[in-house]
Amino acid sequence: MTDTQDLASLCDATGTTFVLALFVDLRGKPCAKLVPVESIAQLTTEGAGFAGYAVGAMGQTPKDPDLVAMPDAASFTPVPFIKDGLAVVHCDPYVEGKPWPYAPRNILKAVLAQAADAGFEAWVGAEVEYFLLRKGADGVLRTADTEDRAAQPCYDARGLTRMYDHLTAVSSAMNRLGWGNYANDHEDGNGQFEQNFEYSDALTTADRVVTLRYLISMLAAERDMIATFMPKPFADRTGSGLHLHMSLTASGSAVFPAGGTEDPRGLGLSPTAYSFIAGILEHACGLQAVLAPTVNSYKRTGAVATSSGASWAPRQPTYGGNDRTHYIRVPDEQRIELRGGDGSANPYLAAAAALGAGLDGIKQGLDPGAPGTCPSHVGALPRTLVDAVDALDGDAVVGAALDAAMPHDADPSQRRVAQYFAELKRDEYFACHAEISAWELNQYLTAF
Repeated sequence: MTDTQDLASLCDATGTTFVLALFVDLRGKPCAKLVPVESIAQLTTEGAGFAGYAVGAMGQTPKDPDLVAMPDAASFTPVPFIKDGLAVVHCDPYVEGKPWPYAPRNILKAVLAQAADAGFEAWVGAEVEYFLLRKGADGVLRTADTEDRAAQPCYDARGLTRMYDHLTAVSSAMNRLGWGNYANDHEDGNGQFEQNFEYSDALTTADRVVTLRYLISMLAAERDMIATFMPKPFADRTGSGLHLHMSLTASGSAVFPAGGTEDPRGLGLSPTAYSFIAGILEHACGLQAVLAPTVNSYKRTGAVATSSGASWAPRQPTYGGNDRTHYIRVPDEQRIELRGGDGSANPYLAAAAALGAGLDGIKQGLDPGAPGTCPSHVGALPRTLVDAVDALDGDAVVGAALDAAMPHDADPSQRRVAQYFAELKRDEYFACHAEISAWELNQYLTAF
């Protein structure tokens, strides 16, 4: 639990008058209560109560007791550039005094504790991609920058300059928060951008991804724009990813570099790093249900053509050097880049599942094979969400990562988090499948 004086002192030092006590559900929906500074002591000692079923995907039914969000003062983030005097604090949900195992932040913390038990600290960097759009009077979504029409707009200086006010507002916000924004660029699709910040420990980075999505959305809305992290809002454009740069340390020392030993594969990695990679590749198909958790995700990974000429989304679970066609890119000996995730991924679950898979690879001493390959028994990545969910159902390691916050003495009849998540996503797929699309009408209306 958080010490009362810590949060109260932070509010006082930053001129905060209201705090958003925030957490996300399993789908990544940000949920919060707005707490006045006069009630910070109550928030810290008693938490903020929520009807868990009303929150969304949190493993509760209407009859269940309150979900209580307890603030983590270490995550306190003043955001006066959104509203004067406003701050965000990320919370750990509890039910009846115990950490709620369906809460994504609790899940990641439990996996990080497992990593610590194995002697490792986990570090993550995240690349957040998104589109800036406007909705016309006709209801059609269009690129916010009407001049952004080039076939290959990536890194275009003019496109960056036209969106200068928004991009610099986001950049300045990140730097005021001490995140170390080091680059802002126009991505591969018209209207698509990426704004980078320095890596940190896995929990801090996941908190920052959630906060950044909130900041980008609110700052875009101030300029009458819609910021979307939807994986594939346009059929003919590149989709938006959430690439995770991952590394491990042991007692503060980097684990991935080969150091003084020779790496016959030429990537400069240690045997531990290769086993970590092998674990992720081994579980890639089940992982995709977490890294790419929407129906729309598979429009991105299944894309065969875009206006720019590349999809930048892997279709095979391979690894290699500084090559962005791989599922795992190894840009240097310090880290790996997991490229399977997209903008709909819940950052807590994505980091937890990927870390769980990598740690299993280390535990099992797995070998990924030669660069450019993947385990022969793994096959291609899932083509649809329901295929990915089927793979998740059969993957005990990814399932165990999602279940990491379940108490050891849990009732065996209680639905596991992995099972609940799979059911949510399978229902999502079939709800979409039940809709009649424009493609179907064009294809079948007068075909017979």
